[in-house]
Amino acid sequence: MRYEVQLASSNSQQRSRVIELERHASGWRVTLDGRSLAVDAVEISPDTISILLDGQCFEISVTQSPDGKLKLQTGAHEFTAEVIDPRAWGGRRHGTVEAEGRQQILAPMPGKIVRILVREGDPVEAGQGLLVVEAMKMQNEIRSPKSGIIERVLAAEGQPVNAGEILCIVA
Repeated sequence: MRYEVQLASSNSQQRSRVIELERHASGWRVTLDGRSLAVDAVEISPDTISILLDGQCFEISVTQSPDGKLKLQTGAHEFTAEVIDPRAWGGRRHGTVEAEGRQQILAPMPGKIVRILVREGDPVEAGQGLLVVEAMKMQNEIRSPKSGIIERVLAAEGQPVNAGEILCIVA
């Protein structure tokens, strides 16, 4: 599959860029303004992608705005993306499947709970932030894989966590 996305930084000093993404058996081929880049990309949760580029790791959160544009956020940087080929992107987005049944939300890596965004009994939507875990000096928002109700919150702010530890449960 091939996606073309036109990016514009929230900082108006930067010009628009055209990125082409093409999935291969061995990963992704990325072209930025016609220049090929070696990238390793993995979807680590719904709408969150971890990218290894030139030895640096970036975690990118993707959300869709009401006007159909995409908001990409990595660290303190935020970009707006406009899909040039909506057929390619639309087919991928509609293929997203929401998790079903009771879901245990696990810590993806060792770190520390920085912020808890929900309480027991709160209704949540798929993709909504539940907790923020800090690992390797980066804050990672852990999102809900499904719409539902927060059944239990098993973590507390400031608590250290191990990879795979249950943080909360969405029913």
